[in-house]
Formats: sequence, structure tokens, C-alpha cells
Amino acid sequence: MKKGLLLLCLLLAGIPYVQACDICGCGAGSSYLGILPDFTTRIIGIRYRYNSVLTHVAPEGIASYLTASERYHTAELWGGWTFGNKVRLMASVPLGYDTRRSQEENDSKTGLGDINIQGFYHLLSRRSTLGGSKLLVQDLWIGGGVKLPTGKYEPLDMDESGKSANLFQLGTGSFDFLLTGMYDIRLQDAGLNLSASYKYNTANHYDYDYGNKWNGNAQLYYKFRIKQQATVAPNLGMSYERSAQDLNEGYSVYTSGGYALYGTLGAELQYRKIALGGNWQPVLDQNLAAGVVKAQNRMMLHLSLMF
Repeated sequence: MKKGLLLLCLLLAGIPYVQACDICGCGAGSSYLGILPDFTTRIIGIRYRYNSVLTHVAPEGIASYLTASERYHTAELWGGWTFGNKVRLMASVPLGYDTRRSQEENDSKTGLGDINIQGFYHLLSRRSTLGGSKLLVQDLWIGGGVKLPTGKYEPLDMDESGKSANLFQLGTGSFDFLLTGMYDIRLQDAGLNLSASYKYNTANHYDYDYGNKWNGNAQLYYKFRIKQQATVAPNLGMSYERSAQDLNEGYSVYTSGGYALYGTLGAELQYRKIALGGNWQPVLDQNLAAGVVKAQNRMMLHLSLMF
């Protein structure tokens, strides 16, 4: 129980999630997904995520003839299965379509990304009343998992000069490990959703090790109930992501690492066993890859079925 309370404190402190190119949005993907739909036993769905960045940015964030626009389109098949009341297994299988456009060249790649598998334990599930009539609901899930090197990593797409970040990849080429926590507290129909995750990356076969990353999200939401059959839950919050510098053959990569702060604005619609949702995430502040990378606004949409 002490470990659970410690994790809860970390969540409240806003510890973020860590992945290879999460912040910039490359093949490793962004960690932020928004508020997951309510489900008790099984769920399967499709997610679409769009991220974009500017690379080879000149000092002071000014674009030059070398500046490239990289766009990452990711379609994910994802699902979850709850065993009993305490254990939940979740997995996602991404398919990426990435493009890079500059004055010098245009490039694109399509393929399978890195598959993610995580298990969770329902550490806290509490229902109580305040004032004798208002329902207070609390849930805390903790878990961990692994990211498999199923996405293609191409060493030739890394800038050997070290003047640009190593982002244009479908996958990291490495086994990586995750720790995640999700806490939700709701009074009647108004709630706060907190999530935090840390990702430990290992070196791939080319001795490139993406920096470990952490991520934290906080979302306020309100559930509007429609004739006891549907709910609409608009949400508003923030997402913060930070990454350590990458290592190439044991040496720090100057144009890597950093942080990004996003606002989040979204909504979730649930009608019986069907859930539809999405969010828009404008950049509020950033300092990425020693200034040579500039993140753009991003978005996510999903359609899910519970059964």
C-alpha cells in the first residue's frame, strides 16, 4: 500500500511519460492519448494520431532553406481485456505513414510501428458519499509493459553530421520498458483524470539509445448524461513531456532531448457500447533538441467498441 501511495504522490506531482521520439512525434509515437473510454471487460478500437515537427531550424526558431517539415500519421489498432476486477491487459499495434518535405528533398515511409503491451492492476477502487447525497468515485491503476522493436529502424536516415534530430523512423529498433499510473477522481459528474508514465529505453542493434522519457497529463472533465443511454464528456487540461539526450555509440547526441508543454482540449461521446472521442493539443512551450526541432500542434481521434 505504501508503494501505491508513493505512486499516487508522483502522479499528483505530474511525472510524465518517456519514449524514444514521443515529444517530437516520430515512429515511436506520442504517449498522450486522452481520457480512455469507460469499460468493464473488453474493448477494441481504432485510433488516429497526427503529429508534426520542423527540423533543421535555425537559431531563434527561424526557418531556413535546410528546414524540413516532418509529418507523422499513425493509425492504431488497440484493445483491452479485464480479468476479474483487478487485472487489465492492454495492447496497441500502430501503422505509420510519415512524410518529410524540404527544399532539397521529399521523402516518405509507410509501415508497422512498435507494438506496445502493458498490464495493469486496479490498486484502488473506492465509492463513497459526500454530504450524504453526492457520490465520490476514485480509481487508481498501476502497471508496466514492454514496447517491441517491430517498427523498422533505418540507420541511414540518421543525420551523421549531428545537426538534426534522429526522428524520421517508424520504430526505435529496441526493446523498451514502461511504468504507468492512472488516477481518476469524480464527484458526481465532474472529475479529474491524472496519468503518468516513464519509459526506459535500451540501445538497438546499431548502438543507438533513445533518451529515457517521462510524461504527465492532467484533465478536468464533466459528464453530461443524455436519457440514461449516452454521455458526452468535454475535457480540458495539460500534457508535459520531457526526454533525456540520446546516446549514439555511448556518446551524447546534442540535438536530442528536451521538453514540450501542450494544452489539451477534447471530448468523449459514449452511446451504449460505442465510444467516440478526440482531442486537440496546441503547443504552449518547448525546448527540443537544442532548438533545432520545433514541435507543432497535434491531434488524436478514436472509435471504440465495448463488448
